Amino acid sequence: MQNLQNTLIELLKDGTNYTSEGKLLKNKLTEDALKLEPLLLKYLLSNDHLKKHFFIDVDGTLVFDKDKFLQFVNDKEFLPDSYTSFRNKIGLLDEDGKYFSEKRDVVLAWPYKDCVLEGGQDREDQKRNEIFYNEVLAPDEIDRLFDPKVLTNFKRYDKNGEHENPEDLSRDDNLIIKGNNLLALHSLKKLYRGKVKLIYIDPPYNTGTDEFRYNDRFNHSSWLTFIKNRLEVSRELLRDDGVIYISCDDNEQSYLKVLCDSMFGLDNFLGSVCVVSNWKGRSDDKYFATAHNYLLVYKKKSFVSLGVPLPDEYYDDYPEIDENGNYYRVQGLRKRGSGSRREDRPNLYYPIFVKHSTFEVDVERSNDFNIEVYPKLSDGSDGRWRWGMETAKNRLVELVARKVGAENRWDIFQIDYAEIDGKVKRITPKSIWMDKAFSNEAGTLELKKIFGDKVFANPKPTALIKSILMQTTADNDIVLDFFSGSGTTGQAVLELNKEDGGKRKFILVEQMDYVENITIKRVQWSIKQVTGSYTYAELKKWNQNYIDEIEEAKTKKRLLTIYEKMKDEAFFRYDVDLSKFDEDDLSKLELDQQKEVLIECLDKNHLYVNLSEMDDTTYKISDEEKAMNKKFYGLD
Repeated sequence: MQNLQNTLIELLKDGTNYTSEGKLLKNKLTEDALKLEPLLLKYLLSNDHLKKHFFIDVDGTLVFDKDKFLQFVNDKEFLPDSYTSFRNKIGLLDEDGKYFSEKRDVVLAWPYKDCVLEGGQDREDQKRNEIFYNEVLAPDEIDRLFDPKVLTNFKRYDKNGEHENPEDLSRDDNLIIKGNNLLALHSLKKLYRGKVKLIYIDPPYNTGTDEFRYNDRFNHSSWLTFIKNRLEVSRELLRDDGVIYISCDDNEQSYLKVLCDSMFGLDNFLGSVCVVSNWKGRSDDKYFATAHNYLLVYKKKSFVSLGVPLPDEYYDDYPEIDENGNYYRVQGLRKRGSGSRREDRPNLYYPIFVKHSTFEVDVERSNDFNIEVYPKLSDGSDGRWRWGMETAKNRLVELVARKVGAENRWDIFQIDYAEIDGKVKRITPKSIWMDKAFSNEAGTLELKKIFGDKVFANPKPTALIKSILMQTTADNDIVLDFFSGSGTTGQAVLELNKEDGGKRKFILVEQMDYVENITIKRVQWSIKQVTGSYTYAELKKWNQNYIDEIEEAKTKKRLLTIYEKMKDEAFFRYDVDLSKFDEDDLSKLELDQQKEVLIECLDKNHLYVNLSEMDDTTYKISDEEKAMNKKFYGLD
C-alpha cells in the first residue's frame, strides 16, 4: 500500500493540484474521482502500476474502478514510533482526523452542490418550487439554460425623459436588466467578461422572513447552491484587478466565507468588514440585539485599494505644520515593538543611502548618496524597516535622514502629511464601519425623500455604496450589482461621478417586479438631480409567460383558456403526453392543484427565449427587436 502511495505521489507531485508538501490532497482527489475528472484519469492511465490497480479491462475497454481508488486514497495512515496522532501544526481536520491542506483544500459540501438552481421568483408574494439541474445528469439542459437570452422592451432614459427602442443604443451606457439574474449574468458574460472592476451584491440573507422581498425562505442547501451558481459566473466578469463585496449576516456568513474561499481562493480574501447597520440593535432578538451586518471582500487576482480619506479624529496625530499650512507628523521608518528584529522579516533589512548636504535619501549608492544607513535597534543589533525596498524607492519624496541620539547616528524618517495641496491623505479602511450614514435608517430616509413613503425594507444607504466605490473604482470603471433591489448602487454611481468627474458605469440586474416601480424610478430621480442616462431591457419570456398567467388566474375557466393557448405555443416536458392528458380529471382538482399540474407540465428550459433561436418564427420576434438585440450583442 505504501509503495503504491509513493507511486501516486511521485506521479502527481509536479505540475498538478493534487499534492502539497509531498502529501496527497485527498479532498481534491476524492472530488475529482467522484466526477471522473478527465485530467486525473489521464494521469492514472499514464502509469502502468496505477493503471493495473485502478482500472478494469472489459472486452478491451478500461473502466475506472472509482470505489477502489477512493478506498485507497482515504485509507487511514498511522504514525509509527509516535506518541501522538497530532502533528506539530494547527489546522482543520476531516472526520478521519486528517489535516486539510493549506492550499485552499477546505471545501464546503452540501446537498445540491452539484446542481444549478434557477431561482426564478419574480413577484414578492411568490414562493415557487425552485428548479434544480444536476451538472452531470443534465448538461444539455444547463447549456441551454445558460445560453444568452433575447432582450426585449428596450428603453433609454436621460435628462430629457424616456426613449423607446433608442437608435443610439450603446453598451457604454449604464444598463438595467429585468429578469432572472443567473440567466442575465450568463447573457452578459460574452460582452463583459474580464471588464467589471467592482461587484457589489446584497443577496437575500436566508432569514426565513419576507424582509428582503425576495424568496428569503430557501433552506440552507438551496441558498448555498443559489449563491454558488451566481458567484461562479460573476467571477468571470471581474477584471484581474477587480474586487467583489458581498453583504450578509450571521444566518449564512460562516458558510458563505468558506464557499467564497474555495471559489475565489483563500489567498484572495481581503477581509470581513463589520458594518453597524442598526445603532439601537434589533429589539426583538432573543439574546443579543443585532446591530451589524458583514461585508465579505475578495479580489480576483491583483486588486489595490484606493483607501479612505483620513478621518477628522486622526488629525490629532499630525501636530506639525509646514510653511504651507499642511499638517504632518514625523515617523521613524525603522520598525518598533514586536517583530522588529532582522530575523522577523529579513527582506526588510537593506541599506538606505543619505546625501549629507541635503539629508535626502535613496535606495541606491552614488557619489552624492554615499552614507550607508541600516535599521539598528537600541542595543545595536540588526532591526528592519517598515517598508520594503520597492516601496521605499517609490516613496523617496516622503523620506528624510536625521542624526539622532547621544552618539549622533543617522536614522531614516517618514514625513507623513495629513493633506497636501488640499487633498486629504487616504488610509487603509478599518474593519468596523460605524458611520451613521451607513445605517439602514439612513437608507430608508433616502427612499422616503424620493417616494414620500417607506417603499422598501432596509435599503442600503447611498453613503455605504459610495464609500465602497471610492475605495475601489475610478475613471471609466464598470460596477455590477445583480441583486440591485431599490437601486442604491445606481444612485451612488451617478452621484459620485458628479462629485469627482468620473465616468463609472453601472450594470444593475433585478428580477423582482418592483424594478419598474422602485429601482428604475429611483435611478431616474437621481439622473434629474445630477446627470447621466441608462438603457433598460428585459429578458424575453416564453414559457415563463404562461407560468405568470397561470399564477394570476382566479378561476378554473381562465385556467382552461390558458391551457388551450399552451397547447398551441408552449413547450411541454418531454415526458408529458398530451394525448393522454385527461382534462376531465384536471377539472376535478382544486384551483391551486390545477395550477400546480399545468406549471409542472411546462419545460422549464424554455422559460426565456435563447438568442440563438431569435429567428425561429415560433417566438414571433419582431424585426425591431431583432435589430436591437443584434446591436446590443454586437451581431451586426
